[in-house]
Amino acid sequence: MKTMHIGQLIKQEMDKQGKTVSWLARELSYCRTNVYKIYDKKSIDTDLLLRISILLKHDFFACYSNELK
Repeated sequence: MKTMHIGQLIKQEMDKQGKTVSWLARELSYCRTNVYKIYDKKSIDTDLLLRISILLKHDFFACYSNELK
C-alpha cells in the first residue's frame, strides 16, 4: 500500500479548481496559516475532511477507498 498524503491531494484539487488559500480559510473560518498546515498533513480529522469535501464538491474519502483496491 502506497502512502497517501491527503494535504497534497487537497492542495492539488484547490489548484485544479482555481481556489485560493484565502477562500478556503474564509469558508472554514480558519486563518490562512492553518490552511497551509492542512496542506502539510499526511492525515486529517474526518470532520474537517468532510467539510473540505463539501466545499470543494470532491469526495476525498474515495481516495482512501481506492487505496484498498
